[in-house]
Amino acid sequence: MPPLPPPSERTLQVAGARRPAPGTPATGELVATLRAASQESASLVAVFDARSVAGERHLLSAWAHLGRSRGRGEPRLRDRGAEYALYVAGDDQLPRALAKVGVSDSTTEMVVVAERPLDPAELIVRLHLESSPGSYPRPVDEEVLDRLGITPVERASVPRSAWEGLVLERVALVDLSAPAGHSSTPKH
Repeated sequence: MPPLPPPSERTLQVAGARRPAPGTPATGELVATLRAASQESASLVAVFDARSVAGERHLLSAWAHLGRSRGRGEPRLRDRGAEYALYVAGDDQLPRALAKVGVSDSTTEMVVVAERPLDPAELIVRLHLESSPGSYPRPVDEEVLDRLGITPVERASVPRSAWEGLVLERVALVDLSAPAGHSSTPKH
């Protein structure tokens, strides 16, 4: 795989975070703060369960696919953050995607994503979380693959060093499913 540009040159910025105490802040509070931040800026903001993120390429690939889809005039959802979650999860249905990558009350470690000019470190403070560099990036392991719905049979088909590729393949497959409001069957 080609090398990634250095973080200082990327539009998409990512940081690891954790709750200061179990369940604090509550998931509803995190979601409300995230929605407010997304309404104040055109920049994408998102928070994912760190156990569901397979590293930088995973998030950057999902972001690139989101950009291409919107660039073609084929948005799947009105909200870019929710649509980004589809790509990160490798799933074309929002409820399933959020079950895979979303934050719940049991989530302790998170990945905070923000497009420039927003800064994920500032978003971490605003969300009442703590910075946690150990939360992200993490190696692709069985837990990540399980959470993303990549089966033991699928992972057995490639060497462990190629597991990240399985995740990137799932991200790309979202583009092959029909966007919301579009049907793959012809109208009569």
